[in-house]
Amino acid sequence: MADSEREECVIALVIIFTNTLLLLSLFSSPSPVCGVNKIRFFLLQNRQGKTRLSKWYVPPPTNASGTGNGGSSGGGDAESEKVRIEGEVHRLVTARDKKYTNFIEYNNYKIIYRRYAGLFFTIAVDVQDNELSYLETIHLFVELLDAYFSNVCELDIVFNFNKVYSILDEFILAGEVEETSKREILDRVKFLEKKME
Repeated sequence: MADSEREECVIALVIIFTNTLLLLSLFSSPSPVCGVNKIRFFLLQNRQGKTRLSKWYVPPPTNASGTGNGGSSGGGDAESEKVRIEGEVHRLVTARDKKYTNFIEYNNYKIIYRRYAGLFFTIAVDVQDNELSYLETIHLFVELLDAYFSNVCELDIVFNFNKVYSILDEFILAGEVEETSKREILDRVKFLEKKME
C-alpha cells in the first residue's frame, strides 16, 4: 500500500515538474541580462490614478546618489521611485487613444495594459517579450478575480486587497507565471484560507 502511494506521489511530482518546464518555455525566453525574462511589475490603477494593487518583482532603477547598494536611505529612494513610475505609467496609459495598441515602450520596459471598466491592469516586461502572452496573462488574472468575487468591482479589490494579493501570488511568482489553470489557482487560494481559519 505504501509503495503504490509512493509511486503515485512520484508520478504526480514528475507531471508537475514537466508542466512547470512547459510553462516556463511558453512564457519566457532566454535573456542576456538575467537568464529568464521576467515581469518587472504588475499594477492595478483606477481612472483617477489611485493605485489599487502594486506588485514589484524587480526593484526599480534608482537615480543613484551612491555607488553601492548599502545604505539606510536606499529603501526610501526605491519607494519614491516606485511612486514616480506608477504616476508616469498612469499618465501614459490613460492619455493614450483607444485606436492605438495596448503596448507602450517606457524607459527600458515594455508596458502592456488593458482596461476593464474603470480599472487599468498594467504589466511591465522586457522590451523583447511577447506582448500577446502578457495580454492573456492580464485577462486570466481578471477572470480569476471575477470567479473569486463573482463579478468583481473596484470595492472588492479595495476591501479585500489581501485576497487579491494572494490570488496574484498563486498566479505569478517571482515575476514569472506559475500556474495557468483557473481551477488550480482558486482551489489553492481557498485551501490557504481554510488553513488560516
